[in-house]
Amino acid sequence: MSKTVALTGNLACAHAMRQINPDVVAAYPITPQTTIVEEFSTFVANGQVDTEYVTVESEHSAMSACVGASAAGSRVITATSSQGLALMWEILYIASALRLPIVMHNVNRTLAGPINIHCDHQDSMGARDSGWIQIHCENAQEAYDTTIQAIRIAEDSRVSLPVLVCLDGFIISHAIDRLDMLDDPEVKKFVGEFEPRVTMLDPEEPITVGPFDGLHGQFFEFRRAQELATLGSLPVIEEVGKEYGAVSGRPYGLIEEYKLDDAEIAILVLGSTAGTTRVVVDDLRADGVKAGLLKIRSFRPFPIKQITDALSGVKAVAVLDRSLSPGAIGAPVFQEVRSALYDSESRVPIINFIYGLGGRDVSMAHLKEAFDVLSDIVKTGQVKQTINYLGLRE
Repeated sequence: MSKTVALTGNLACAHAMRQINPDVVAAYPITPQTTIVEEFSTFVANGQVDTEYVTVESEHSAMSACVGASAAGSRVITATSSQGLALMWEILYIASALRLPIVMHNVNRTLAGPINIHCDHQDSMGARDSGWIQIHCENAQEAYDTTIQAIRIAEDSRVSLPVLVCLDGFIISHAIDRLDMLDDPEVKKFVGEFEPRVTMLDPEEPITVGPFDGLHGQFFEFRRAQELATLGSLPVIEEVGKEYGAVSGRPYGLIEEYKLDDAEIAILVLGSTAGTTRVVVDDLRADGVKAGLLKIRSFRPFPIKQITDALSGVKAVAVLDRSLSPGAIGAPVFQEVRSALYDSESRVPIINFIYGLGGRDVSMAHLKEAFDVLSDIVKTGQVKQTINYLGLRE
């Protein structure tokens, strides 16, 4: 059973947290994430959950408290944005190294300076190598659904890693959207009871947490094991997405294809811009242009095979990045996709469009411009410029 409601993306996340009923939430408010923990704290105050809500003095302290709670055997969720995620930096690595199944919402917001509170993906891209699984959402429905799935993914014995659930600031977090919520008992059954693999509080099975592993230790092998667990989470993400689909009617995968079967040109994108791109694809199709869309949900781990298979039939592809990697050849998602396609048989021409930094709007006209460039590449067989910008003022 489910019910249809109208909620902002942040409140959708808060209600998913309420239905999960975690043991501990330690969080610090930061725009545009604030209303997630604000709403959840109301659930705590009203006795709607059994959660121990820990108020802290900073995001660094929030993640530190989450690490301690999770290592002690608790189910833990938190949330942050932007500078808050950056302030957690060193503790992100500790959480993943200790293989703690913490789930955290990151409401995407750019990093200063200049001071800006609006959306781009600089914050989550900065954390891409921290050892966290990273899943991006298109709308409030996906943010709600992914929160519930993230618990199962993180706590799976084949994974045991923290998960970052990313949603675009203000575009998703503060916009009211229509979504279908599962009944509380269904969510409770889906996530199940948490059974920690280890706990610091079991005197019968003492463990060492956070030891020194120096020059002649096993640090290299330890990190390789962590990498293998991250790569091994790919089938788990798919399995959980399919199982969730059986319960909700909304199955999920690592990627989502839209009109790619016969597409000649395609845009690849993360997050909310996928929705706008679909409309542009439909308009171009009506005009006889064989356009398509590939949306990536799982950015970490990166689904190489699924992406190369999905793009195997296109003649040109544009990767849209809502972030920069100053000094590099293109932005983060573009770098990943071009690397993935390098060894593919098709070696499809690929270009990068950087867009929307600091919340700059991306319009249908901008996306049509990107598709026009791709059409020109197919027509002429030449890539005039690999790195491009949408909506950049002259």
